[in-house]
Amino acid sequence: MIKKLSLISLFTLLPASYYYAQTTVYAYVKGQDGKPVERAEVDLEQSVDDVTADKIGYFQFVDLKPGHYLITITKPNFDSKIVEFDVTADEKRKDLGVIVLNNSSATDAGVVVIDDSANDTEDGGSAMQPTVGLLSSGRDAFQNVSAFELGAYWFRPRGVDNRFEDVLFNGVSMSKNDDGRIDFSNWGGLNDVTRYPYENVDNITPSEYTFGNLGGVVYYNTRASSYRKQTSLAYSFTNRSYLHRAMATYNSGMTKNGWAFTFSGSRRWGDNAIIDGVYQDAYAYFASVEKKFSERHSINFTGFGSPTYRASNAPNTQEVYDLMGKNYNSYWGWQDGEQRNSRIRKVFEPMFMLTDYLKIGKNSNWTNTVSYQIGSDARSRLDWFHAADPNPTYYRKLPSYGLLTADEFRAQAQIDWNSLYQANYLNKKDMYGNDRGAVYSLVEDVNRDKTFNFTSHFDTRLKDNWKLNINFNYQNLKSDNFRRIKDLLGANFAYNLNAFNNDVRYNADDENVEVKVGDRTQYSYEFIRNHYSLNVSSEVDFNKFNIVASIFSSYSESQRDGHFRSGLARFADNSKGKSSIYDALDAGLKAKVTYKINGKNFIVYNGAFFSLAPTLNEIYINPRMVDYVTPGVKNQIINSNDLSYIMRGQVVKLRLTGFYTTISNSTEIARYYADATDAVGTSFNTLVNEAMTGLDKRYMGVELGYDIKITPTLNATGAASIGEYKFTSNANVSTFDDLNGFRGEEFWKGQANIKNYKVAGTPQKAFSFGLKYNSPKYWWVGASANYLMDQYLDFSALNKTPYMYLDPYTNDPYAGVTPELIQQLTAQKKFDDQFMLNANAGKSFLIGKYRMGISVSVNNILNNRNYVTGGFEQGRNVRFPDALADSNKEYPAFAPKLWYDRGTTFFTNVYLRF
Repeated sequence: MIKKLSLISLFTLLPASYYYAQTTVYAYVKGQDGKPVERAEVDLEQSVDDVTADKIGYFQFVDLKPGHYLITITKPNFDSKIVEFDVTADEKRKDLGVIVLNNSSATDAGVVVIDDSANDTEDGGSAMQPTVGLLSSGRDAFQNVSAFELGAYWFRPRGVDNRFEDVLFNGVSMSKNDDGRIDFSNWGGLNDVTRYPYENVDNITPSEYTFGNLGGVVYYNTRASSYRKQTSLAYSFTNRSYLHRAMATYNSGMTKNGWAFTFSGSRRWGDNAIIDGVYQDAYAYFASVEKKFSERHSINFTGFGSPTYRASNAPNTQEVYDLMGKNYNSYWGWQDGEQRNSRIRKVFEPMFMLTDYLKIGKNSNWTNTVSYQIGSDARSRLDWFHAADPNPTYYRKLPSYGLLTADEFRAQAQIDWNSLYQANYLNKKDMYGNDRGAVYSLVEDVNRDKTFNFTSHFDTRLKDNWKLNINFNYQNLKSDNFRRIKDLLGANFAYNLNAFNNDVRYNADDENVEVKVGDRTQYSYEFIRNHYSLNVSSEVDFNKFNIVASIFSSYSESQRDGHFRSGLARFADNSKGKSSIYDALDAGLKAKVTYKINGKNFIVYNGAFFSLAPTLNEIYINPRMVDYVTPGVKNQIINSNDLSYIMRGQVVKLRLTGFYTTISNSTEIARYYADATDAVGTSFNTLVNEAMTGLDKRYMGVELGYDIKITPTLNATGAASIGEYKFTSNANVSTFDDLNGFRGEEFWKGQANIKNYKVAGTPQKAFSFGLKYNSPKYWWVGASANYLMDQYLDFSALNKTPYMYLDPYTNDPYAGVTPELIQQLTAQKKFDDQFMLNANAGKSFLIGKYRMGISVSVNNILNNRNYVTGGFEQGRNVRFPDALADSNKEYPAFAPKLWYDRGTTFFTNVYLRF
């Protein structure tokens, strides 16, 4: 890691006896717009005394002896530059002039916009959803290409998903405690203030601010004085997850009286961009205010949030897509001439933080942050009570079931809101005139978190070439989880009764079973979690080696506090009140060793070995009803290593890496809704919780990224990732649902045979080649060709157990069972390879003190609609006779549910800065 030694520290640390050397070399670093580039890192190949440019872009090296030298200047979102020069014996000072860093092509192209609305559905559970990686531009060619080109198609470097990534704001982790994932919507729309991370490390590379995980660390410093003084206005037009975006940002810089201000706001809105019935209205705000008391002490307040209202789109079986097309969405219908979506996500979780910056002595810094995050995340869905399933794609309504023709299905392929209101109206009174509750209602699953954080970061330079970092974090979470009535659809009230189990009360302690809008229904519980962690890292730099070591330890306590006592006697004692505490202790170490062959070529090794405590949703198999701990849940054990060759030349930038990662004892939870139908055709809807424990996985492969300067203005960029991500063990299986309660390995008659199944959710092989032209007149154009291979369907574990082929009454295989048929019925589906073409272009103008720019990017130019971005098996056909019969149909009733790529999408952006 390049060292950051300030100019003042450089003079101070050098012994006075060394001042006899004769030459000082200095220069200014500026961008294409002529403005200083602050904090650019300047690496002198022949010395350990590397420096960082100050706020006016100035840097210098003192006491250089006569000879030939090479420096490399780097800054995130700029193309790095190598400068060679000679120092002669008669030179006292050598002026290298102004060194201009060109903007990387992605700098003004706007942030990659990948719609994540598929993550809003519960069909399939979180483990079965596509996820988005960290979309950050950095210096590494592979990371840039994989984020901005391949990332648009759900490619995850090294197969690692959101669960293993870290995003920090002033040291505060943004990962959610329930599933460990990052919710980017918490700061969506704040592109201007999150465009340039303070630290961006890839994969298992050690970070200065946290131990990190498998998927890298992005650290944002929201200190107001760190933002360049300017005002920025921007407007974007797109057809992805919204249509319009407007942003405005003001940065004051540090004023003479010691104050600095940064304010930013945006709005994203629009409907029916591509997928039918999808709309969004999202605001965002950001405020950062810093008071500088002295050169050594500042305090900064930061507040940000992104209130978002967004409709979701449904996954569908192939039969549905063939009937309705790839833009079809079953979640909406017409009401009073307007589209109304039943699956709305409304999230607003603002964050407030106070950070104290203190410089101690000449070489030490101490930064402390306290933060508080509140708000809620609510996701709506239709619910029904002793009534037919209103889902237009319910399998009994599909033509393949035989009740409806294709034309009849198309005629009623959207939610019929009027019929839902009519059903409630007709049900308001019974034959005796007594009031009756809703048969259809709209409910919301709500997660309301209150999170307190305290983080402390201390760094000091023990010697010129030796740095020490210490990080401490404490987090307290109180997470209120419940379902509430959002809309009674014309009814007077709904019943808080379990129609799946003889209409017993969901809350046995409350005799009033009538619930109205805003009331809690069906489940209500709280998660309580305390987490402590300590991380110490150190970096030592030598002439040929750079060594970084990082260790950590953490302790957490988790507890469920149920608010409802189940009306089912078997769960009465495990549903209400506080559970026992589930505690977990973690520890681990990371190391990075860099060998400097010369100033352009490096060999880098990274290694990590650590444990990872289960998330709240992994600990409790069905927290909505009971406090049961998932059988066999343990801390994951992660062992990861990679070895890279890096070339960082003026013409060629390249990284070739081999990686090998194992994860042991992991737990995966899938939560999905399944229906049951009684003798008279009434359907019920219940949440099935499916847990796999004792999972071992292996991620291995090679990756190559390169950026070649063919001419001063033409670059070739590319990436290749060839991986194999698979399960290396069978799994223990447990399920829990309202009807059957807990079913463990004894019921499923053994483990799920999933060894050698592939990890889903990402192409395991991906290739990208692009060309970009950067004109000296400040315009650019680029295109990339992308090829994606080995994308697999996520599987349900239930039909991989012996229960699939063993008759529960005889414990013998069903008639007709053969190993070949079992293999055929349980084989993991592999999707076809796909080719995608992207292009982008832009131009910036300098008009006096105003800078204006316009850019456009287009993904999937060829409008390839055959690429499956995510999907999952339905956990339904778990008996051999049913599975065999279903598989022989042209369109199986319980075929996998899929999401397809949206085809050609574009994003245009225009900005004005002054």
